[in-house]
Amino acid sequence: MSARNTPRIRRPGRLAAEAAALLIAAAVAFPLYWMVLSALKPAGEVQSANPRPWTLAPSLDSFRRVFEQNDFGRYFLNSLTVAGTVVVASALVAFLAATAVTRFRFRFRTTLLIMFLIAQMVPVEALAIPLFFLMRDFGQLNTLGALILPHLAFSLPFAIWMLRGFVRAVPEALEEAAYIDGASRTRFLWQILFPLVLPGLVATSVFSFISTWNDFLFAKSFIISDTSQSTLPMALLVFFKPEENDWGGIMAASTVMTVPVLVFFVLVQRRLVSGLGGATKD
Repeated sequence: MSARNTPRIRRPGRLAAEAAALLIAAAVAFPLYWMVLSALKPAGEVQSANPRPWTLAPSLDSFRRVFEQNDFGRYFLNSLTVAGTVVVASALVAFLAATAVTRFRFRFRTTLLIMFLIAQMVPVEALAIPLFFLMRDFGQLNTLGALILPHLAFSLPFAIWMLRGFVRAVPEALEEAAYIDGASRTRFLWQILFPLVLPGLVATSVFSFISTWNDFLFAKSFIISDTSQSTLPMALLVFFKPEENDWGGIMAASTVMTVPVLVFFVLVQRRLVSGLGGATKD
């Protein structure tokens, strides 16, 4: 029997690891499955005292109620605007800041890095009230800027810390060779260094996008009277009613909110894997 036709013998340890991975994947995917299932169930099955993990009569009534809600499209565009602005701005600022603290030596450089680390330790909830007064004094309440600025500030420390490793992994000899060949510092920054650290930028952008897209605390705290500036998480409140919650509508709206996140993951999955796997090696 040739080596090519020899059946593979899997070790018990590998089989156990694969079985554990499947169980973990199923546990992670089950809430998503139940959310979509509840969105497709008729009202009678959703409110049943004996829920079943399937439905024989799927219905789109819950999704119809979601899309018929007033200003739902505006809420979607507001969320997309806030999340997109935070992702692009945080990526650019973090890239420039990570390059500065890695390639240059300046006074208070270590202190600045420690401040970035400390900023990640402060709970967001502890800063909600101070940020509210800050936005009020700046006249930013009831505007999308009140949502963009805090998320940008909270996403930058993590992004800078993560990108430092990618910038440091790019050999300085490559930079010196580029200068010898006549490349300016700006050209090296955007045409050579930026593509090399792009996987790290994608990884940090995923974090920024998810935290901004799913935000409810700041949207509830800073958007007080002008509902036209609300985002998708605020739209869920419409289906929470004093007499009885519309769980079908809640699950349908949650499903609609999840779709952009899944699309974003599909678009960046290749660079995300390389970004989480490590930086460029010399």
